[in-house]
Amino acid sequence: MLSPLRSLANGLTVGRAIAGFPLILALQAGEGWLAWWLLLLAGFSDAADGWLARRAGGGSSWGARLDPLTDKILIAAPLLWLASSGKLPLWAVWLLLARELLISGWRSQAEDGAPASSSGKAKTILQFLSLLLLLWPDGWVGHGQVLTVGWWLFWPSLLLALGSAMAYLRPRSALHQS
Repeated sequence: MLSPLRSLANGLTVGRAIAGFPLILALQAGEGWLAWWLLLLAGFSDAADGWLARRAGGGSSWGARLDPLTDKILIAAPLLWLASSGKLPLWAVWLLLARELLISGWRSQAEDGAPASSSGKAKTILQFLSLLLLLWPDGWVGHGQVLTVGWWLFWPSLLLALGSAMAYLRPRSALHQS
């Protein structure tokens, strides 16, 4: 039986996965403010579920595998919308999503679910921040400047994503040879 904290952490993870669908619907309906708030709440839930799992003495195996997958679902929804609306280049979004699918497949084969590296965690935080800024709704204070900052933060997040992918896929024995 899971502890109440682990159950709550798992519930937040599932909620974050589900949030991707209303987020993309809000974007398509032109409700940018709703999409922005959904993404912000999902980002906070990502931090909260990890904190809860650590407080419970560690997350469940199920949660450890589902958490990174929900991050990818949640990030994919706005990325696809931003590419389809011409706000990000399709090639960059494709490259990022291909990386996410590759690492998800690799992680699914790892016995321990392959915990996130520090560079993987940094790229997730930078991606969330970049997406929040790129989704800054029209009419909100500093709209143009905020979008520009989001655009410039996207590129280091892409570089971190590719760098962390190489680190994940590097043979474990190569890490011990140095």
